[in-house]
Amino acid sequence: MNTETSSRTILVTESDMKLLRTMLEFRKGSSSRDEPHLEMLARELEHARVVPSEEIPSNVITMNSRVLIEDVETGIEVAYTLEFPAAPDRPGKLSILAPVGTALLGYREGDVIEWPVPRGVRRVRVLAVLYQPEADESSRKVSLAMGGRQS
Repeated sequence: MNTETSSRTILVTESDMKLLRTMLEFRKGSSSRDEPHLEMLARELEHARVVPSEEIPSNVITMNSRVLIEDVETGIEVAYTLEFPAAPDRPGKLSILAPVGTALLGYREGDVIEWPVPRGVRRVRVLAVLYQPEADESSRKVSLAMGGRQS
């Protein structure tokens, strides 16, 4: 997995990294079906730059972010929420263990991401980060600091 700009470093929050590493350790050896996906995620995390949640830019995809992506070949746009695999499987939800889920983590709006699929290479462009939990938390902290009330 990579972007058109070669060897980009993905950004991952400290809390996401801790949870993802715990999930990887817990699932290690549990299911041969998940093993390739677990290995792919582990490789991605090895190259990640870990940052505190309050320092992650609002246009970076983190766990539980809602993103709008476009298939570069077809132009089809789809919105997904990136979730842990234990979350209920519902339309619009995407597991971090799905190849596209692993590919999206840590990338930004405007990035083109590609990864191998049985028929070649799939490429998607991140059009927008529609919601990012860390950005929402940061805006609440700013509001409280300016005398606003937490809802």
